[in-house]
Amino acid sequence: MTNVAQTRAYGEGLGQGANSVLGKARLILESFQHDDAELSLSELSRRTGISKASVHRLAQELVDWGMLERSGFEYRLGMRAFELGSRVPRFRVLRDAARPFMERLHFATKEAVHLAVLDGLEVLYLEKLAAAQSAKPSRIAGRMPLHATSTGKVLLAFSPPSVLEEVVSRELKRLTPHTTVAPGLLLEQIRRIRANGWGVEQEEIAAGWCSVAVPLLTGTRLLLGALSIAAPTYRADVPKVAAALTEVSRRVSSANLIN
Repeated sequence: MTNVAQTRAYGEGLGQGANSVLGKARLILESFQHDDAELSLSELSRRTGISKASVHRLAQELVDWGMLERSGFEYRLGMRAFELGSRVPRFRVLRDAARPFMERLHFATKEAVHLAVLDGLEVLYLEKLAAAQSAKPSRIAGRMPLHATSTGKVLLAFSPPSVLEEVVSRELKRLTPHTTVAPGLLLEQIRRIRANGWGVEQEEIAAGWCSVAVPLLTGTRLLLGALSIAAPTYRADVPKVAAALTEVSRRVSSANLIN
């Protein structure tokens, strides 16, 4: 799936911070989408709503810091951005704790295994194990909507009620003909996930793909994240995958890997 970057209203989502140097730097860095290798000065200005002169000055400072790199007349995200992201403690600890379980699941199923967390009103993918030819439109550090993914539905089901309330109060974006966009239907799906302990989506994100997810909880039932397996719809054995994931979820909870 390709992210299409639209021109944003200047400072959207930053409040009074939009006029600060830090606010403008954030706008520049967040302009880069997952499919963007490099962006020109003009494109950065268009996406941020900041003048070319200001973008040029701030981009040079970000290059000096290592957050951006210069490639001819274009810019790309620098290694410093990756380095800082990898230092986030709770994400790193969760990823390291879940990795052995993910490896066993991937070895047993030969399908794509994902580790995700709730970040705002989106799913944020921390880790992915998949065969090289996997075409599932997800990636490490990628984001997906909560209402259309199995991981998102599971995160909604085991998060505070206020998160679900905020999601259903907004327009549910349709990504495929099968995407859940009716609030009432989403609420019913969440009810079933709470009862069953796992959730499923079929072709809501991408045609031909199905995924099943379970929550990762501490021994005291604190939500850590969600683990999912995605497979082409034609070969997805939902009950079998759900059983394998549920067993892993139980082991994570009983082991109390993260306090």
